[in-house]
Amino acid sequence: MWKYANPTYFLPLVARLLPWTAGLTAALLGVGLYMTFFIAPADYQQGDTVRIMYIHVPAAWLSVFCYMTMAASALGTLVWRHPLADAAQKAAAPIGAGFTFICLVTGSLWGKPMWGTWWVWDARLTSVLVLFLIYLGLIALWQTIEEPGRAARAAAIMTLIGVVNIPIIKFSVDWWNTLHQPASVFRMGGPTIHPTMLWPLMIMALGFTMLFITLHLMATRNEILRRRLHRLTLLAAGSGEADMAGRRLVDQEA
Repeated sequence: MWKYANPTYFLPLVARLLPWTAGLTAALLGVGLYMTFFIAPADYQQGDTVRIMYIHVPAAWLSVFCYMTMAASALGTLVWRHPLADAAQKAAAPIGAGFTFICLVTGSLWGKPMWGTWWVWDARLTSVLVLFLIYLGLIALWQTIEEPGRAARAAAIMTLIGVVNIPIIKFSVDWWNTLHQPASVFRMGGPTIHPTMLWPLMIMALGFTMLFITLHLMATRNEILRRRLHRLTLLAAGSGEADMAGRRLVDQEA
């Protein structure tokens, strides 16, 4: 499997995987959305507003999962200095920012009828907002530093520093008195959600996960191709400058 860390082997693998991951993504999201709107019951307190949960919760999970994927790639950049690790990390940042943005927006839409306000400086809300800002900062960092090696190392270090925010997001409802409820799916005593609501939620979570995998494969492939094109452009420019210098030297000698 390690050979697929080489871009030469990785690109053909992506070409084979994408039709399957895209098809599975469409199927899971289609089934999940159908169950969300036609099978899952309305909540006895929240009514149909609870259906926002089937978008909000998977987006929240994926915002964290995407960042942990970036952290693993950051280790690959710093420890093994592998170019594919940096490409994978850079490709994941906009996707993670997108999931985090969806999480914040749907959380606000859900919070207004439930809490009576669009936003409060709740511990979990604030830590997720910090995560979104970290994503934006990493994207800006890659755009600011022109030298690829320096940009890769700086982004990897910043990503690993930002990991401290992940346990804060996870355990904020346990450490502080927040408006968010404690964990109700992944908990020691088992889920507290009724199966009629749990199954649509889990299928939507799988659909979001496959969506991330599909988008990440596509974005990583595009990043590798962009870097190859950039190198070829620099080589062509250097070759052109060398030819012009040679012609000037011949003219001067003549």
